[in-house]
Amino acid sequence: MPKSTSIFDTTKFINPSQLGGIEPYVIDDGPARSVRALCVNTAAGLRYRVLVDRGLDIDQAFFNQLSLVFLTHQGPSRPERARDIGIRWLGGFPGGLLTSCGPFNIGPPVTDAGEELGVHGPHSNTPAAIESIIQPDPHAGQLQMSVTANLRYGKLFGPCLNLRRTITSTLGSNSIHFTDEFFNAANTDVPHAWLLHINFGYPLVDRGAELCYNSPKVQGVPWGGSEEYFRSANYKRIPSPLSKHSGGNEYVGYLFPKPHDRAGNTTVAIVNGKLSLAVAIHYNTKQFPRCVNWQHFGKYEYVTALEPANGSVEGRDKDRARNLLDFIKAGDRKKYNYTIEVITGRKALAALLALNH
Repeated sequence: MPKSTSIFDTTKFINPSQLGGIEPYVIDDGPARSVRALCVNTAAGLRYRVLVDRGLDIDQAFFNQLSLVFLTHQGPSRPERARDIGIRWLGGFPGGLLTSCGPFNIGPPVTDAGEELGVHGPHSNTPAAIESIIQPDPHAGQLQMSVTANLRYGKLFGPCLNLRRTITSTLGSNSIHFTDEFFNAANTDVPHAWLLHINFGYPLVDRGAELCYNSPKVQGVPWGGSEEYFRSANYKRIPSPLSKHSGGNEYVGYLFPKPHDRAGNTTVAIVNGKLSLAVAIHYNTKQFPRCVNWQHFGKYEYVTALEPANGSVEGRDKDRARNLLDFIKAGDRKKYNYTIEVITGRKALAALLALNH
């Protein structure tokens, strides 16, 4: 048995939970009572909570004492199929580090090809079936920890889609790695939309913080003044709370970040220089051709999100008409790989800021 690893002296502890790992529990109070959760401690400052019954998504996330995310007033709640209808999804939206949207549609409620679709699809209200939870074991040289689960969406006669998601972190590292693999188990092709609603909040989001990415093309959506706003000089700089963002007012834009390698990989980030802290999202532009930037800087509801997506947020009917709508053929699979990373250190932060120049 090894006596040490590259960063931990294993002669000085007997229980790996003394360092970190994954702790399962069930929330026992409030709207989220009975929701299964997994608290993940990376032993490097990053801690986050996976909501098993809310799509294996992540709500709370902290780096040391600092929250990284925006949380809605209600926070997490039990999954309800009724929230797949119309705009009811908003009543169950917890915010958080990751609320996945899809897998059949993203954006507003619409009717497409005779099918009524609610806001952002059924994923967030779909419980996961856990396949495995792997704990780290530094004494055996195993620093990785992961959870893998399956989610099934569909009905008789289709569509019938399966998602196998694996979330992985490593003791001593401040990253979360995701693998999402969809399988179309039905006998007909199915429309497919997938968006990662990654929601940042105070104190990471504060006046003067900066959104960082290298996107030669930036395009505002055709509502709420977004087109004009994303042509202005300050759309990457976080303002103080805005009275004009009270209620449902917001800015939404599409980013098309330039890949930094031939494989299509890219990075988008938010940097808070006052805190010497950043969160970066690493993903592949072939899997996610655009990144949505949501800016809603209302008083109390003060949030911005970077959202890699395979389509627009203007409605599946519009994506179909514009030939933007993706499909998964019967019997086929589609895989996404992406990473959310907490970044500190002067050189690393400077490298992210350099994406804007």
